Amino acid sequence: MGSWEEDVRQFMLDEEELDDELFFVIVPAVMSCLYDEKMPEHTSSLPGATKVKEILEGHENWCKSEFRMEVEIFRAIANLLRAENLLRDTRGVKIEEQLGMFLFMLSHNASIETLKKAFQHSGETIHRKVNEVFDIIPTLTHRFIKLPNPNQTHAKILSNPRFMPFFQNCIGAIDGTHIPITINEDKAPPFRNRKGTLSQNVMFACDFDLKFTFISCGWEGSASDAGVLRSALTKGFHVPPGKFYLVDGGYANTPSFIAPYRGVRYHLGEFRRRGSSQRNEYANYKELFNHRHAQLRNHIERAFGVLKKWFPILKVGTHYPIETQIKIPVAAAVFHNIIRAHNGQDNWLDHQPQYINPTTFVDMSEGDNSYPSEIESSDGNTLRDQITQAERINMPKRRGELG
Repeated sequence: MGSWEEDVRQFMLDEEELDDELFFVIVPAVMSCLYDEKMPEHTSSLPGATKVKEILEGHENWCKSEFRMEVEIFRAIANLLRAENLLRDTRGVKIEEQLGMFLFMLSHNASIETLKKAFQHSGETIHRKVNEVFDIIPTLTHRFIKLPNPNQTHAKILSNPRFMPFFQNCIGAIDGTHIPITINEDKAPPFRNRKGTLSQNVMFACDFDLKFTFISCGWEGSASDAGVLRSALTKGFHVPPGKFYLVDGGYANTPSFIAPYRGVRYHLGEFRRRGSSQRNEYANYKELFNHRHAQLRNHIERAFGVLKKWFPILKVGTHYPIETQIKIPVAAAVFHNIIRAHNGQDNWLDHQPQYINPTTFVDMSEGDNSYPSEIESSDGNTLRDQITQAERINMPKRRGELG
């Protein structure tokens, strides 16, 4: 019996020693895990506030490169946002940095992850600050995207005998442009355009200073330009009596929207391909009208070109929610107009580094170029003919011109 008790006692001692050994091995390891400092995620020596300060105080090209505008324009926007309490400085992120994040996103097609690395803030902070800028875009749109004054003939028409008095009632040009989007496959079919890519069809109106005066976003890529315009007319867009916009062949010719003559030479490239001796000669008065029409309507094409150079995010699909993607063209148009209001230059855009790989640019369909003639307005055709006849009477006749 004693032997058995000794065996049990020895077994228990052995177990205690084993437990002690495990205690001294396991506990330190666990405690080490509990008390080790976490590896910080934001380890850059250049946090967002310092990054923005360095860009604004550095070489003038830095701000153009990162934020797509001159330093003085960036500062003017930040001062406006602060003065009108549209954004607020917070303890961690001042208005300049909030604006910088947003413009960096537009310029680089930067995701939240990219913005986290660039500005050294948490994803939650980045997401919140970007959305706060999106939230004030409607206010900025109301202020900086305005319909033109119908009581004034634009100086570019008023001062040019090629356009005056024939186009004195023209207040701008309208066209649609396709902006790439990304969307779940089950929702994609309506957004598939004629090229087979996914896009939203965005309607813009602009004046002859290349400022946008109206924008309608969110239409599926399969929607026609004319359909988008019809919808805009039911949602606040209007043309004052006696005034008109210039449109291309994708729209019906009406008293408010003057399209070129169909089946007649129109595009500027077609006129440029003529020899210099024939460049100012026209087969008939319809061709003369089309040339003048194309010269003025080309302002909307130029405005699109500048807009997409300033903010190349408009050339690619993004990974933001579709609701955010619809807002991006409006935000870009707002900043485009602000830049132009401050006489910002765009001749440097062609010399900027490509932060977005051109191979990722999405092939977009061009605007519609035909519209069923039977839907055209006889009043619109009459007005166009009246302009054409006025040109015929007032234009000096040169040898070989107009037959």
